[in-house]
Amino acid sequence: MALRDQIRIMVVDDMSTSRGLITQALDSFGIRQVGTATDGPGALQILEKTPVHLVISDYNMPGMDGLQLLHALRSNARTKGLGFILITGRADREIIETGKRLGMNNFLKKPFTPQDLRGCIEQVVGRL
Repeated sequence: MALRDQIRIMVVDDMSTSRGLITQALDSFGIRQVGTATDGPGALQILEKTPVHLVISDYNMPGMDGLQLLHALRSNARTKGLGFILITGRADREIIETGKRLGMNNFLKKPFTPQDLRGCIEQVVGRL
């Protein structure tokens, strides 16, 4: 069975269009087990009940940004080993260095193509 048939991914983004673009791209790769959340606290609640292998999160979200979500995931014994990809339009050095320090596995700068997303994911989990 291919990795794409087994992997479970959570997409966290407050913008419905961004969530839709990412989930459409994942679907085009053959990834069917995809959950979504509109914010960090919502993602944490869902992940308590429904574990995933990889979280793809936007950086800029109200209340809890992507790095705060990453910190919360890495601070919890049940979620500390999840793969984490940060998506940001502001890929400045401070954000990336903080993400790496917190345990981010990879990042993707907006705008990106589906092929960019696939490559980013494959660097974290292996060939889809």
